[in-house]
Amino acid sequence: MPNRPVLDFWYEFASTYSCLSALRIEDLAEAAGVAVRWRPFLLGPIFAAQGWATSPFNLYPNKGRYMWRDTARRAARSGFAIVRPETFPQNSLVAARLALAGREAGWLPAFSKALFRAQFCEGRNIAEEAVLNAALREAGADPAAAFPASRSEEVKGRLKAETELAKSLGIFGAPTFVTGDGELFWGDDRLEEALAWARDGR
Repeated sequence: MPNRPVLDFWYEFASTYSCLSALRIEDLAEAAGVAVRWRPFLLGPIFAAQGWATSPFNLYPNKGRYMWRDTARRAARSGFAIVRPETFPQNSLVAARLALAGREAGWLPAFSKALFRAQFCEGRNIAEEAVLNAALREAGADPAAAFPASRSEEVKGRLKAETELAKSLGIFGAPTFVTGDGELFWGDDRLEEALAWARDGR
């Protein structure tokens, strides 16, 4: 579909709600006639600027307990199960760099979905090279090329720039969806509304 409106999908690999959106956004966007631009970034620097050393879901136990139950309910509605990994939140730095290394090659979305499934459907650690390798291969990428690219100064700078851009847009959590006219929607439960706004401008 030519000249489709674009929705920017800002996500953090350590985010449960980002996982929910990543695993359903493509079908919904296709049905809405909207193109999705996948934009991985890091929430850590944004949280640190607010004085948080970890996820608010860890800082506030009641909020954390609710989040795990809520994501389990939402995942079940989409036909899959959420597994709580042993470590939460996980270190997502290398994952985000790898994803951005694959942006031009076209495997960023497939890699992102594979990594989210490994983490939150299988309970695996996305900081482990074996898990990253498996996700790359599932996405059709060559780990022998992807890892060196992810360590380049260009990709490191790209991730820093993306995170700074997210901050400048007022993004404070993930997932966040930003429409072409700058409207911001936060949370997996706002995905459908964001797609409708991207399509209709309201």
